[in-house]
Amino acid sequence: MFPKAIDQHKPNRPKVPNGLGVLYVLGSTVYLFMLHYLNTGNVVDALGALPLAGCILFGGFLGLLDDWADLRWRYKAFTPILASLPMIALRIGDTEMATYIFGKVDFGIYYYILIIPLIITVTTNTVNQLGGLNGLETICPLISLTALALISKERVLLYAPILILLVLALFNYRGKIFVGNTGSFAIGITMASFAIIANIEQSLLIVIMPYIFNSLLILLNFFFFRRTAQLILDGDKLYSHHKRSLQTIIVHNRRLSESQIVQIISLIVFCFATLAVLFASY
Repeated sequence: MFPKAIDQHKPNRPKVPNGLGVLYVLGSTVYLFMLHYLNTGNVVDALGALPLAGCILFGGFLGLLDDWADLRWRYKAFTPILASLPMIALRIGDTEMATYIFGKVDFGIYYYILIIPLIITVTTNTVNQLGGLNGLETICPLISLTALALISKERVLLYAPILILLVLALFNYRGKIFVGNTGSFAIGITMASFAIIANIEQSLLIVIMPYIFNSLLILLNFFFFRRTAQLILDGDKLYSHHKRSLQTIIVHNRRLSESQIVQIISLIVFCFATLAVLFASY
């Protein structure tokens, strides 16, 4: 039913069903549309359900397009801007945003035309780049989404997305499925859009610091040295001779299994997610 992709980091390179992220897109949007319908009678407090559903649908479509057409990174990097259109059109989010340096700043109209596209584009691309190993595209975002849900009063919006992501993570970690760019784009956009709806952008910044660090390493190495990050499979272990991504730093001159690398990165993401929850409580 689903196309299969080669698992590059497994012995004998088995083929695994790819694109299961479409289940996340469909399940999450159906849930959010139901919340929007119920909210017309003030049954639930889910005013952001419709724009969040729109962003997830945009993200899923853009990811599916990349899975089909294998877009070059220079084009793929800017496609999330299109996914910010529902947030901009519906004027979702408070233009007064908390910052750690200047306190609360009211960006006015620039919040919609600059800040929202920037938040969605950066978050989506960094989440997409921290992948490639079984579980990274699902377990790390699951931790991040859970932290954002704990911080916000609008957590009802994330009940179904978190549950669906949990199920996908169980299969993805075991190497049974891939969510593909369809999933990673939609999940990254969920994180960014929810933070905007709940006005917890500063918490999102803490949560995605490991993603940003990984992306900066990858991009700086590519732009300045034209070098890319690469993991080498030796039997059933992975290692690397360089430090060009978060993954290659962890396995630099040491051999670890794929699951060990995923566990270490997940622990790092968990630490930053916990920091975000603790800072938000003050």
